[in-house]
Amino acid sequence: MSEEFKNITIDNIETEHLCCALADKKHQCGVGVKKQWLKERIPEGHVFRKLDAKGKVFIEYAPLESAWIPVQGDNFLYIYCLWVSGSFKGKGYASALLEYCINDAKEQGKSGVCVLSSKKKKPYLTDKKFMLKYGFEVADSINDDYELLALSFDGNKPSFTESVRQMSVSSKELTIYYGMQCPFIPNCLEQIKNYCSENGIPVRLIAVDTLEKAKNVPCIFNNWAVFYNGKFETVSLMNEGSLKKSLGL
Repeated sequence: MSEEFKNITIDNIETEHLCCALADKKHQCGVGVKKQWLKERIPEGHVFRKLDAKGKVFIEYAPLESAWIPVQGDNFLYIYCLWVSGSFKGKGYASALLEYCINDAKEQGKSGVCVLSSKKKKPYLTDKKFMLKYGFEVADSINDDYELLALSFDGNKPSFTESVRQMSVSSKELTIYYGMQCPFIPNCLEQIKNYCSENGIPVRLIAVDTLEKAKNVPCIFNNWAVFYNGKFETVSLMNEGSLKKSLGL
């Protein structure tokens, strides 16, 4: 690995790219929204570490207490995203990024590191098999499907908040909880609004715009969560195409 890694800071955030939305013009609005979100999170201990190259190679994590996800526990770091794609795969970058996070947790005197995953591999979630190689274990689970993995240094374990276990809402219409951490979300929202409006489909878009709201969403959540007919469907981002394909709308 000849390239070096760097962390996004308040000082360099305006000049650094955010890896996942590099050249796609339709996501540039989302990049600006994400950078503003990061400016507010970095002082809380949020870390965005990336390869110093034009590629999708990064890890993003934060202290669990201030992480915008419905997970509770004392003194853990929570990994939002660990992403290595394309020609950068197979070069040890994912291992280097994860090891950096683990070492950071140890240096801070944390109890461990945790991350949202699933029994079977799903889009937008960390690969369970990869995490198990580093000693992560299942700390909690929902519906025998989604799992909270944790690497504990002292025996303590995090858990999902009680609200997560609902995995349902009273409304039957298409309902989407969303945050603004991911640069892809603003464009997804625009496509969904337009498609639902043009086709007369009722939709509820619920902004998760505070830490308190994020800790109390009624389902698994990692920036995005979709319900239809009251039933939880997915944490995968959706647009016009996936609404048609996945939900039959």
